[in-house]
Amino acid sequence: MTVVAIPDESPFPITNLPFGIGDPGDGHPRAWVAVGDHAVDLDALHAAGVFHGIGIPPTCFARGDLNAYLALGRDVWSSVRARLRDALEGSSLTRVPERSIVRRSRLRMDIPTRPVDYVDFYSSIHHATNLGRMFRPDGDALLPNWRRIPIGYHGRTGTLVPDGTPVRRPAGYRLVDGEPEVGPSGRLDIELEVGTVVGVGNAVGEPIPIGRAVEHIYGMCLVNDWSARDIQAFEYQPLGPFLGKSFATSVSPWLVSLEALEPFRVAPPTQDPPPADYLTTDEPWGFDLHLEVWLDTEAMRAAGLPPVCISETGFADMYWTPAQQLAHLTVNGAATHPGDLFASGTVSGAELGSEGSLIELAANGDRPIRLPDGTERAFLHDGDRVELRGWAGADPRTRIGLGTVSGTVLDCRAPDGRGRT
Repeated sequence: MTVVAIPDESPFPITNLPFGIGDPGDGHPRAWVAVGDHAVDLDALHAAGVFHGIGIPPTCFARGDLNAYLALGRDVWSSVRARLRDALEGSSLTRVPERSIVRRSRLRMDIPTRPVDYVDFYSSIHHATNLGRMFRPDGDALLPNWRRIPIGYHGRTGTLVPDGTPVRRPAGYRLVDGEPEVGPSGRLDIELEVGTVVGVGNAVGEPIPIGRAVEHIYGMCLVNDWSARDIQAFEYQPLGPFLGKSFATSVSPWLVSLEALEPFRVAPPTQDPPPADYLTTDEPWGFDLHLEVWLDTEAMRAAGLPPVCISETGFADMYWTPAQQLAHLTVNGAATHPGDLFASGTVSGAELGSEGSLIELAANGDRPIRLPDGTERAFLHDGDRVELRGWAGADPRTRIGLGTVSGTVLDCRAPDGRGRT
């Protein structure tokens, strides 16, 4: 028994205990732990003495982000998790204050951390191969460096947005009948990704060895890296993504710890050629996660039709792992900070229907997705709503949920040359 009732098949059982930042309506966003359909105020638990003696600063959970907590390190994270479980199962001498428990639906959630840096990787061999065949039909699907290093780029932290935030269709240069023209993107896409969040950072000039990645990584979340494919295609050579990516990246509200995901760690695929020493470890840094993309349109909602699942895929066969990504992004001495985010890149499988982006699912527009109301989608229309879902574990009674993250497309408000819209 727990002090909070947990429904069967809840994504947030007592073995999960993800943390997030929410405002219950009093104007003071702070840290919460999700338990079933409820959330428990971590600041109130701290004040009640649940975490006494662990060494947590008094205002650690009263902040609008988890950065200060993540900086405390793995021993503290584990101790807090153990105390939480004892308190919520009623085996602690310290009672959980009734006033600290609210329905999760009451909270207005934010992103869980305030990253100093955000990096997006490109780590699915299936996704990279699909796009390579699409854009280089007469060449090699994978460029020579892809199997040697985790390819990535630095994203924009200022446009990391929480679950439910509408996404404005971006404008920029794209080719129209072969000529560059400024206007709204006509090829708005999503990318199904898993985010990894840094706990303890590293100083400039001090790389993180892959064998110590577990000391620096706190946990995982879902990420939708919205992408304007036509803007991206015009701008990305020679320096890579810029305006086609930087307009919005949605981040799920609940941060699931590595400790909760420990039972679902698996060996990643064999890498050929073998990676460099700094990318080599015997630890199982793959994760057996199930991921889905759901879509509904404005017309579907008006007709009372439910969202439809357009993609189901897994995370276990990602070629490059979170530990390798962290080791690579710091190998040159670059610093990371508590709360920093690095995302996996689009997660795609080998089978049709397991691709994590519309450009793959609809074959760059050649194979549009047919929806229940008879309409089709190659790329997103205004009013379309996308929701990502994810969890670890095949048994619904014991699965560890990553929660969901969603966003609805709004029409473009592109200024003309004189600043008018």
